[in-house]
Amino acid sequence: MPLRVRLTLWYGTALAIVLMVFSVLLYAMTARNLRDAVDQSLEETATAAVRSLEERGFLPLINEEELLSQFPELTRIDKFFQIFSPSGTISIRSPNIKQHEVPLSRTALDTAFAGQSIFESAKYPNEPPLRLISMPIMYRGNLLYIVQVGTSMESVGETLHRFMILLVVAIPIALTVSLAGGWFLAGRALRPVDKITLAAQRIAAGDLSQRLSMPAAHDEIGRLAATFNNMIGRLDASFSQIRQFSSDASHELRTPLTVMKGETDLVLRRPRPVEDYKSVLESNLEEIDRMSRIVDELLFLSRADMGEVTLESFPVGMESLVEDVHRRAAQLGQDRNIEVVLGTVMPAVVQGDDLRLRELLLNLVENAMKYSHQGGKVEISLLNDGREARLSVSDHGIGIAPADHKRIFQRFFRTDVARAHTKKGTGLGLAICAWIADLHKGRIEVKSDLGQGSTFTVVLPLAHSAA
Repeated sequence: MPLRVRLTLWYGTALAIVLMVFSVLLYAMTARNLRDAVDQSLEETATAAVRSLEERGFLPLINEEELLSQFPELTRIDKFFQIFSPSGTISIRSPNIKQHEVPLSRTALDTAFAGQSIFESAKYPNEPPLRLISMPIMYRGNLLYIVQVGTSMESVGETLHRFMILLVVAIPIALTVSLAGGWFLAGRALRPVDKITLAAQRIAAGDLSQRLSMPAAHDEIGRLAATFNNMIGRLDASFSQIRQFSSDASHELRTPLTVMKGETDLVLRRPRPVEDYKSVLESNLEEIDRMSRIVDELLFLSRADMGEVTLESFPVGMESLVEDVHRRAAQLGQDRNIEVVLGTVMPAVVQGDDLRLRELLLNLVENAMKYSHQGGKVEISLLNDGREARLSVSDHGIGIAPADHKRIFQRFFRTDVARAHTKKGTGLGLAICAWIADLHKGRIEVKSDLGQGSTFTVVLPLAHSAA
């Protein structure tokens, strides 16, 4: 069932229930108010009658002819009256009640002896009900008479009947008009959803450039459209990154394969000395090592993206870690004529994985040596400001343009200057470093400029700060 139909049915059902409950309550309140008005009128009439009898000297004996002559209006009013003796027999009755005898009930008599008034209802076949009030007349502490005033409830019944007809006619009309309005409003409210559906269909066809027009009101539909646009934007960026990643990976793997194929073809064209074959095999082995390193790093990043790489979490003394990496890097630097020195090293303990932190620092140091000039110097330092450990690796090499500071952490990204300086490198090392730093709740800061060297600073929370 379409959502528009369901919304209209839910709205119509809820409205019908509300109207029914409201109508029942309104009818009950109206009936009660009308009856209360009748009771009040009866009570006022009975009280006035008793007061007049007392003030005009009709007590203790009441003469019917004298009473009617003094109160001729008693034969014309819409109410009738009866006066009962304490035994319950009728002493006087108004001329406008001749059709039926309305006897005094036992309850009314007992209530009168108690000196209290009582309201009652009487019903005769094929006639409207009557409403009665019985009020005692006390004389010197004794019950002298009981005045009963009554009236027909015909007008009240007719009023309630007309009101019932009005409700029966008005409720379906109101419900029909409301359902039509609900149908219209539901269609208007769901119109942006139809636009989202059409845009989603176009996007499913491969057009990720589609965006929804943002409504002026920041309501639920507006937030849905904004969320949808953000989602499509992230998908577009992700697909672009995947395409770029595939292109870069293909390029990085194709280069060593091309070198290997070219050198092998060249050496096989004619017989050559053993030294030439040995040289080609050594070159091929170097390119194979490079491809193996690229594949290993790709597999690592892929497993990291899927959450399959687990990290240990233990206190790690960064001072000893820096010293160990420095000893290893110093040996590598001798082969490349690069001096690796220690700067300021302060004690610091962080919470994390010792092996991954070593890998991060070693990658940064190898990068610094790789892009340094012959005879250059790489400096490692460790500072502790009480809240964070700041591990820095500085060099005086080719440097990085400020515009590329954020891009260098993208996978396979290498600047043109870096490619010209050395063919070694995969463009994945800094991406791995950024991943390791992020999992340790840290970050990597870069200060560099072309030709001015670079300083990479890994900022990690201290162990007590992380806890």
